Amino acid sequence: MGYTIHELHEKLIQKEISSVELTRQFIAHRQQVEGDIHAFLSVNDEEALKQAAAVDAKIAAGEKIAALAGIPGAIKDNIVIRGQKCTAASRMLENWTSPYDAGVIERLEANDYVSVGKTNMDEFAMGSSTENSYFGPSMNPWNTEYVPGGSSGGSAAAVAAGEAVWALGSDTGGSIRQPASFCGLVGLKPTYGLVSRYGLIAFSSSLDQIGPITRDITDAAIVLNAIAGHDERDSTSIPMDEVDYTEALVNDVKGMKIGVPEEFFGKGIKQETREAIEKAIAFFREAGAEIVPVSIPHIKSGVSVYYIIAPAEASSNLARYDGVSYGFRAPGDNIVDMYINTRTQGFGKEVKRRIMLGNYVLSAGYYDAYYKKALKVRRLLKEDFDRAYEQCDVLIAPSASGTAFKFGAFSDPLSLYMEDICTVPVNLAGLPSISIPAGFHNGLPLGMQIIGPALGEKKILRAAYTFEQNHPEFTKTAPKGEM
Repeated sequence: MGYTIHELHEKLIQKEISSVELTRQFIAHRQQVEGDIHAFLSVNDEEALKQAAAVDAKIAAGEKIAALAGIPGAIKDNIVIRGQKCTAASRMLENWTSPYDAGVIERLEANDYVSVGKTNMDEFAMGSSTENSYFGPSMNPWNTEYVPGGSSGGSAAAVAAGEAVWALGSDTGGSIRQPASFCGLVGLKPTYGLVSRYGLIAFSSSLDQIGPITRDITDAAIVLNAIAGHDERDSTSIPMDEVDYTEALVNDVKGMKIGVPEEFFGKGIKQETREAIEKAIAFFREAGAEIVPVSIPHIKSGVSVYYIIAPAEASSNLARYDGVSYGFRAPGDNIVDMYINTRTQGFGKEVKRRIMLGNYVLSAGYYDAYYKKALKVRRLLKEDFDRAYEQCDVLIAPSASGTAFKFGAFSDPLSLYMEDICTVPVNLAGLPSISIPAGFHNGLPLGMQIIGPALGEKKILRAAYTFEQNHPEFTKTAPKGEM
């Protein structure tokens, strides 16, 4: 049985399998492997089977169904669904139930999606490994001694372990692309504003973006078709006509100009990653693309800028969790004690670290020295990318420095922050990027990202699809994902 959306869609419309049967198979498989993976924070079996039955009824009635209809998927637990818990993997929201649907959930409902559950993550999306989840980490289905990445680690683990066909994640500084890379999957971070953030629990509002994690490029385009579009409730949403991203799935890069920014291949990028990207560059050249060396000088400042802007915005966004309106509340002798106790006990170490850092860089004595300067460098970085796209159509870069790392591999936060060097510049510039499987090292997947100009999703999908179609050996199933 195929495990991609497009393969399963054909089986559904040909009536080779029903959506209810399909959903039951995925539920049964999850029950077998979830104890080793911990991809989910909550499951939705009864509702999922109801959603599946509704799709089967449409098929039986001869109605045309959407490409995503009836295919089991999973939703990261910082995207709200009416009547379901949404914890953001934090004690602060452990028992909070959403009274409304996120914009992407409304769009998925219009496509008759089937959701089998909410996935694990780093608390409030702050982390690169899911080790920061209040409910415990997820494991990498390729080797459970290794992290699945983060913060969308549960979403990536669910797809890689065969517990869902597709999943939604959120990407603030690489949180879709890095776990996709670690788990041998496709992870697409859309242009900032292309997908509504309404109903996404905010981490850093100028950086957050929802996107799909899938098994292949075609599936990523199908999910993007379903979730992309203007939402007037999100003031940063881009007004634009609907686009069919599957039109970009062409196995041809002749005439494309692919830029190679030297700054993405500096200190810290492992040799096996360099070799995988070099082989990819050689393939694109042989396939008729023009390879163009480019420079993006301010990438070297990307991590520093990100870890000023993101915590600053996080400190503001998380100020609402005070034990008064909703969420966790700890008792205190007075209201000030209650605030202090609630936030001390309700937030984990990493979240508190970033709140403190954010308040520091926004404080009166340091605003100009840190936050204001970071905004200026962010603008310079965006201008670097703009100049690069005057010379090329897309850029090619590593998704991460190497393969997944073992749990506890980083003893200090700063070392782990530096692992984001390949991904954060894309968020700071608001650009689209897709991570795709590009090889293996010691039995673990390696990823490569293709970065496009703003609203250049079709360009990156075309390049990624061409690479994928000519390298089927990289699109493998993790050992835990065999059904």
